[in-house]
Amino acid sequence: MRNFDLEEYMKESKAAYGRRGDIEKMADTLHARGYSNIVVIGIGGTWAEWHPVVHIARHYTDVPIYLENAAELCIKQDKRYLTKDSLVVTSSESGNTKEVVEAVKMCKDMGIQVACLTKNADSQLGQLCDYVVPDCTGDCEHAYMMCFMFMLRLLWNRGEFPSYEKFADQMEKLPENLVRIREEFEPRAAEIARNYAKEPYSIFTGSGALWGETYLFTMCILEEMQWVRTKAVTSADFFHGTLELVEKDVPVFVFKGEDEYRPLDERVERFCEKLTDKLTVIDTKEFALEGIDDEFRVICSPMILTSIVTERLAAHYELNTGHSLKFRRYYRQFEY
Repeated sequence: MRNFDLEEYMKESKAAYGRRGDIEKMADTLHARGYSNIVVIGIGGTWAEWHPVVHIARHYTDVPIYLENAAELCIKQDKRYLTKDSLVVTSSESGNTKEVVEAVKMCKDMGIQVACLTKNADSQLGQLCDYVVPDCTGDCEHAYMMCFMFMLRLLWNRGEFPSYEKFADQMEKLPENLVRIREEFEPRAAEIARNYAKEPYSIFTGSGALWGETYLFTMCILEEMQWVRTKAVTSADFFHGTLELVEKDVPVFVFKGEDEYRPLDERVERFCEKLTDKLTVIDTKEFALEGIDDEFRVICSPMILTSIVTERLAAHYELNTGHSLKFRRYYRQFEY
């Protein structure tokens, strides 16, 4: 596979799963402390990674869970639900994401304790937070796995996700599955990138548990890292504006999920297959998860999608655009 170090990936995967005990300990401690609601803070890619976690957790619990954009939270300072009784949690691989750091400072000024997952416990974020699991996040699928472990452990403590132990045990088998899935998708990734990497404009749709990853891939990868012009729209909202831009030569990507929103994805698919010659459907349901029960497939679906598009498809876009995934003109290059 292009630009994929299997040995390093498995090493990182083992290390990520190795944080399970620390994640569970933090979740157990926070449960014992008590809370009235859960406020998750992110921005950009971290907001996108938390999206399916919050989306799925709401199916199991009656505790209010809010997913907040860090920059917006700092402006609105909504004290109707952000209180000392809130469980505030965030994450950042770098530990110095400007807006997240500012949001955490605001919470601290309000007397609210904050928990975080970060790669660097000595970072600004790590030093600010009251509860920290270091050496966390990293690659998107690892971030998803660890964030799900944290949230579902909280719900397990509440008696709302009794399958937690089985789920967490089976996540140890996830990396080998995602490697195989990458290998299966590699030829298709190469073909898709050859066909569409240089298109002037592409539409991407997704829904439910896959919306966060759809947003992440289009904005954080194609726009930020590849300077490719995209439109990301939920499968529901597609029919309230974006559909008018579908023409015979406009590429449309449909990311089909496995949750209750799948009919919305299929509606987009049916519409677009009649109107464009450049329809690409990527269905997580087509990929087997060996050793992982079907009841956890929806939870794993964003991890499948990120491994084949944010990782594999991105590598082949880079090859075809000739633009390095590591080069930025503006992002983190100066103050703005």
